[in-house]
Amino acid sequence: MSLAHSFLFLRVSYPSLKITFLGTGTSSGVPMVACGCEVCSSPDKRDKRLRSSIMVESSRTRLVVDTGPDFRYQMLRQQVKSLDAVIFTHPHKDHLAGLDDIRAFNYFSGKPIDVYADSLTEEAVRRDFYYAFSDTKYPGLPELNMHTITMEPFIVGDIPVIPILVWHLRMPVMGFRFGKFTYITDANRIDPESKEKIRGSEVLVLNALRKEKHISHFSIDEAIGIVQELEIPRACFTHISHQLGKHAEVEPELPAGMHLAYDNQVIELPGN
Repeated sequence: MSLAHSFLFLRVSYPSLKITFLGTGTSSGVPMVACGCEVCSSPDKRDKRLRSSIMVESSRTRLVVDTGPDFRYQMLRQQVKSLDAVIFTHPHKDHLAGLDDIRAFNYFSGKPIDVYADSLTEEAVRRDFYYAFSDTKYPGLPELNMHTITMEPFIVGDIPVIPILVWHLRMPVMGFRFGKFTYITDANRIDPESKEKIRGSEVLVLNALRKEKHISHFSIDEAIGIVQELEIPRACFTHISHQLGKHAEVEPELPAGMHLAYDNQVIELPGN
């Protein structure tokens, strides 16, 4: 997809959006099992982080980006009664493992759920949830409409979506731009063309695993550098590990306009 195509797509009408952080933790979550550190023992609810995911809603459409192992509880916690689609960033288990619980929405809606994934992630979905694609399906199994996405923009209901390629070491990961809001998780490199697709966002959500450098995730300083380079006025950091520190201690250290995301946080953006 050309940059010109992406920028033309940004000119389409975008509805007002409500974005809810379903989870803001790394693959082990916070608190981490068997850990007694001060972060994992913190009573601050902002230090309780389920696996990373967001819910994006317009007045007509509700979609979720990633269904990690906490997906069932995230839907219960937000009292979600209907869901139109799931969009996947990549095939790692902390972003994929909860997909089976989509069947509850199938049962109450009486229809399949649209699932959007690149070819790499689609392969993992078809392998891990093979029973959902069987020719002779047992009643009550997940009902999925698979849509293979590339770098071409697409629309879910009335929500336009621009895919953004980023890199998780050597694995391609999909970030997504919804109007003036961009969501990127599990990245340690963003190529210049993808940065141009992010530029102009009013809000950027970006992974910031910890203070120390990591082989496949941005550190907090690297994430700050990306936000400053692209001159994004508001940033929220996600996919956070207990190694980053307590929310109450890290948040005041961040530059103006930058914040640590936290579970159940809501961002609302007007349409155009």
